[in-house]
Amino acid sequence: MNRKFISKSNLVLRKVLNSTDNLDIIKNFIETFLSIEIVKIRLNPYLQKRADYLPAEENFGIADVRILTKEQEEYNIGIQIIDGFYVQNKLLLYYAQIHTNQLLYEENKKIAKTITINILDFNYFKSKEYHKKIFVKNPQLDTNIIEKIEMHIIELTKFSNNAQKDLTNKSAWMNYLVGKNASIINTIKKEFVYIRKLDNLLEEFWNNERME
Repeated sequence: MNRKFISKSNLVLRKVLNSTDNLDIIKNFIETFLSIEIVKIRLNPYLQKRADYLPAEENFGIADVRILTKEQEEYNIGIQIIDGFYVQNKLLLYYAQIHTNQLLYEENKKIAKTITINILDFNYFKSKEYHKKIFVKNPQLDTNIIEKIEMHIIELTKFSNNAQKDLTNKSAWMNYLVGKNASIINTIKKEFVYIRKLDNLLEEFWNNERME
């Protein structure tokens, strides 16, 4: 994984991204990996309001947003990085957290479908695909639970596209997240404005970080 994310990855990225000035980065990331077009996006203020009360806050994800798509569908989206322990528990607990956070909006909003994007820096599933969408099924019914519980899993170690030409938005994000090829990353930062903005924000964060 890109070394700029290494230390308390969720906490650092949350500090960098959770402001209205940087919602364009979150929007681009979500549109890229969910293949949707977003016309409206708002931060759920839950994490900022309760930051002083959350234990081990690096475990509470990167972003919690409410989006409206071009098709006028509303979703709650959560993004987190997961380490190698208790993966199933963390997938489900994070989903539950993002879904129930809707109760803290302090607005008269309907309960919307929740989708989480989970980034892993290790192999977890046996399949070769680096990005997969999974639904939680009822074991007693051979069907999805109304397709409500939807989680996207991105396994960085399975991504192997190192081509510098014809980069897509998705391959650019993946190369940047993996962070192995400096030459490709430099190309990406020149050509992809939102990744360049994130990289600059991370540079500024670490330049200003001080040891206590």
